[in-house]
Amino acid sequence: MKVTVGGSLKLAFRPWVEGLEHIPAEGPAILASNHLSFSDSFFLPAVLDRKVTFIAKAEYFNTPGVKGRLTAAFFKGVGQLPVDRSGARGAGEAAIKSGIEVLERGELFGIYPEGTRSPDGRLYRGKPGGLARVALATGAPVIPVAMIDTEKIQPPGKVMPKLMRPGIRIGEPLDFTRYQGMEHDRFVLRAVTDEVMYEIMKLSGQEYVDMYATAMKRQIAEAAKAEKEAGKAAKAALAQAEKEQAAKEKAERDRSAERPDGR
Repeated sequence: MKVTVGGSLKLAFRPWVEGLEHIPAEGPAILASNHLSFSDSFFLPAVLDRKVTFIAKAEYFNTPGVKGRLTAAFFKGVGQLPVDRSGARGAGEAAIKSGIEVLERGELFGIYPEGTRSPDGRLYRGKPGGLARVALATGAPVIPVAMIDTEKIQPPGKVMPKLMRPGIRIGEPLDFTRYQGMEHDRFVLRAVTDEVMYEIMKLSGQEYVDMYATAMKRQIAEAAKAEKEAGKAAKAALAQAEKEQAAKEKAERDRSAERPDGR
């Protein structure tokens, strides 16, 4: 997959990279990245010599049929790990367990602390569960990563990607072993996550928003829904006004026709 997908991406988009020296040649490490585009999980592994394992929803791996098998093979090939989101606590606990297993094998584990893609290109508050708990449970260093301009390659609603050079900045590893054994302390989890997000912000140059991206997406969806409903209401009001005006004009014509002089 590095030769096919990775090679094709590097040839077509020519991503620039800074800080490759911060990726260890061997041993476990967590790559904590901002998340601007679906393609982030492909560009980052493409520029590294080592395999990076990200998590993906299990539906990508167990869909029946030929298309399902091809999709599963593709995601396995690019280092995606299936996570069953149907448990009582959803993807959170499954992601933590999967991340720990990857790191215990001495591999690289990729995670997006924001939990979802940024809806507007800004950097949002990191969720304290997955990243911090995996880091404290394993003692693995956390390497902050900033994806640059990947959201411009294929904006929402666009089918064909735009050929342009995205960037990747890799920061120095962060050591949180001083907090080991405290992975259930919510204040420690928050502090670890915020420190990582601060480093990502410095690398990416993004504006920071102190709220979760999922909450912003809900606000955007609700605003879009309200705007749509307002538009429908305005259209209905206009149609009713036109109907009433037409009825008024018809009534006036009928009264004029009933007058002897036609006036």
